[in-house]
Amino acid sequence: MTGNEHSTSEVGTSDLLLLWQSRSIDSVWLRPGDWYTPAAEALVEALEARLDTAPAAFRLGQARSEAGVGITEAIDDMAVLFKSAGYETAPIRSVRALCAGWTEGTVAAPSVPQMADAESGLGSAEYLTQRLAEVYGSATRHGTTVPQTHALVMIDVTADDSDPWQRMARNAAVGQALKGAYGDGYPMSRLGDGLYAVLVERGPMLGHGIAVLRDHISERAITMRVGNLVRQPPRVWIESLPETHRYAHELIDSLQR
Repeated sequence: MTGNEHSTSEVGTSDLLLLWQSRSIDSVWLRPGDWYTPAAEALVEALEARLDTAPAAFRLGQARSEAGVGITEAIDDMAVLFKSAGYETAPIRSVRALCAGWTEGTVAAPSVPQMADAESGLGSAEYLTQRLAEVYGSATRHGTTVPQTHALVMIDVTADDSDPWQRMARNAAVGQALKGAYGDGYPMSRLGDGLYAVLVERGPMLGHGIAVLRDHISERAITMRVGNLVRQPPRVWIESLPETHRYAHELIDSLQR
């Protein structure tokens, strides 16, 4: 994380901002020198003015991500603000916005598809279905069959919990891990809480890549401090695709939770 030379006392901000900073540093924040960002001040202003805090939370998520702050730390930090302001918990809408901003901030050149999942930064089930339509169309034009050329790599990291914040943190962390593992050019989507799919080409190294991916997700989860939110080891398997896009659509529907 990068340091920030500004402090809340220097910019003349509210008592709530100072209280938030103090309590966060005392409880959940790792490095006091990089806590302050103008996005934090904007969130406090929105909260005190009784405005929708989601837009400011989105900007805070971006700022935290760009500073190298983990998603769990960012969520815990924002929770401190709302508790300091007298709320029992932060609004789910604002937590989702924070996660969406954090996942966008991890992408150097944003290329989020139109049908995107806000929590993970990956595509939605509809996005994957659309990309599959392109693959099936290409196979028809070239006289090949999709079951022989492509498959879905399925990842299930579901762990027992009922906390929506933890689920959002898990989805954001695994989304970043999958982007890091595959890079550009691989359609990826979140099909349900803790369940993800990647469209890949079949090849001799596909099986070996599954083992490497499993280890990568486990390591990234630990690095991002969400290891306790991810099943260990993650369940990773190859899902064969059917002969037609219609049946592929039905397959995606059946995989969703």
